[in-house]
Amino acid sequence: MEAEHIEIAEFIKQFQPFSELPEDSINSIAQQVEITYYRADTDIFRFADEIHDLCMIRSGAVEIYRRNGDLYNRLSAGGLFGQMGLLMNNRIRLPAKALEDTLIYFIPESVFVRLCDEFETFAYFVEMDEQASLQQAVAASDSNSLMVSKVSKLVSRDPVTIACTATIRQAAEKMTAEGVSSLLIVNDKGAAQGQAAGPVMVGMITDWDLRARVVASGFCIDARVDEVMSTDLITIDSDAYAFEAMLLMLRNHLHHLPIVARGRPVGVIAISDIVRYESQSSLYMVGSVFRQHSIEELQLLSEDIASCFVRLVNEDANSHMIGSAISVLGRSFKQRLLELAEEHLGAPPIPYCFVALGSMARDEQLMNTDQDNAIILDDEYDPQLHGGYFEALATFVCDGLAACGFSYCGGGIMATNPQWRKTRQQWQACFADWIANPVPDALLHCSIFFDLEGVWGKTQWAEQLNMFVAQRAAHESRFLASLARNALSRTPPLGFFKNFVMEQDGQHRNSINMKRRGTAPLADLIRVHALAVGSRARNSFERLDDIDKAGILPEGRVSALRDALEFISMVRIRHQALDIEAQRAADNNIEPERLSEFERRNLKDAFQVLSNSQRFLRFRYPQ
Repeated sequence: MEAEHIEIAEFIKQFQPFSELPEDSINSIAQQVEITYYRADTDIFRFADEIHDLCMIRSGAVEIYRRNGDLYNRLSAGGLFGQMGLLMNNRIRLPAKALEDTLIYFIPESVFVRLCDEFETFAYFVEMDEQASLQQAVAASDSNSLMVSKVSKLVSRDPVTIACTATIRQAAEKMTAEGVSSLLIVNDKGAAQGQAAGPVMVGMITDWDLRARVVASGFCIDARVDEVMSTDLITIDSDAYAFEAMLLMLRNHLHHLPIVARGRPVGVIAISDIVRYESQSSLYMVGSVFRQHSIEELQLLSEDIASCFVRLVNEDANSHMIGSAISVLGRSFKQRLLELAEEHLGAPPIPYCFVALGSMARDEQLMNTDQDNAIILDDEYDPQLHGGYFEALATFVCDGLAACGFSYCGGGIMATNPQWRKTRQQWQACFADWIANPVPDALLHCSIFFDLEGVWGKTQWAEQLNMFVAQRAAHESRFLASLARNALSRTPPLGFFKNFVMEQDGQHRNSINMKRRGTAPLADLIRVHALAVGSRARNSFERLDDIDKAGILPEGRVSALRDALEFISMVRIRHQALDIEAQRAADNNIEPERLSEFERRNLKDAFQVLSNSQRFLRFRYPQ
């Protein structure tokens, strides 16, 4: 070997897991290493970057970050990073930056895979990494869906079993044929011992057992499988929560856990099952959005939004949680489309801010929604010089959103409409005019544009507009009175005798639109009170908190509004989930006769709260 390769070999064999590898493997690795130098404060990997090498620090120091910017780890000479990216679709999960001038050894992915296959030390290294992932999930348990999911949800198939009299060879053949990494070992003595008829689980054998107890020790593969199986198994009941299973696996260093019901095995879960289950979560899906490389790939991924929505509903998440999760997903699609647009069109000629409007900005987005968006442009904007770029960018993003299931806005409230691409000064003047001159069109626009959030670019510009509105509107009694009157245009569907008033014709005959007659008028009246107290919150529940602190409503009125909003929202949400599970297009139209007596009674009460609150709106903001 060349002197350079000898030096590399001497260095890497000092550190685990390389220190336990044979010398010829160390030498082979050394000859395939590539070396790169990074100056201090230089990004090595950003989130979602492609990765095809295991990284080892030769000298210097590297900081590893979570996606939100929090420091996760600090590594020095001999430290390894990038292994999770290699295992997770070759995309960086944890960004890395050089803390000081640093030399990195890049070990090719092909070498990493071969070492994992050939050496137990590397297989263990990967398993420990999975354990670390689980420990992170435990640390974030307060917001983890595993807290409310039964472990039975993680079982994807019946347990694969083999008799204790079978040979090790037969066990290995069955594991290969079934595509599993473990087998439950059973006998048929249960009935004779006074137990329920059927096979009794007496042990388990896993891939690790075959490697460590059979291959590594030269054990005869024609011996009985019960001679090498693991006994005294730890199990968990199928009614336990997935989080309990995760804790049990961590506490006992388990990679496979049998699930039992009434003492009988009903399945086996592995760490990979927990990871796979979490991949259906909204948090995981957000990460997946940023790994897509085209509108076509995003379109395929968008089909999973409905499954994510149904899962949240089935796990008894409240309406605020569900609305926030779906809104975050929607913003992520916008952000990735804007990244792709800039890659396609080139860097923007001037700074800008792309904003989300309406329910997405309020964190209240559900299914069957259209897109509302706009662009704030730098004051240096020149239509002749820059108009073509931003028209193309808006078209790319809005067409992409439509392809991903966010339908075009029928009212044209989209960045593709030149009317909604304005400079910072123009937007502020526009908002000031709407507040000073609350004509019908202005009030209609206020109900949309006064719920805005920056999602890309100079997002602080959107926050500055929010601040401007909050400061200006609170002191304009004429505007608040007009906005209050406008909020009364959509009334709850209750008749004189508190019976439901339903649609009388069309395809939704004998139904109630829960958005148009429920959540939308609630959001409208809450917005009026929020503007009156100078609240800068956008979410309706958070606005209610500010309204409560201001003390402008009679005692008990805020809590009643909060309960009404939650109940009406959840009726709408559950209806959409049922539509999706029945493979129907999710809509907002419920038929009261399909609700239980309890739901009908409470829905009437919630609509009555809305009706009373609208009457108070007239009193609070007189013309």
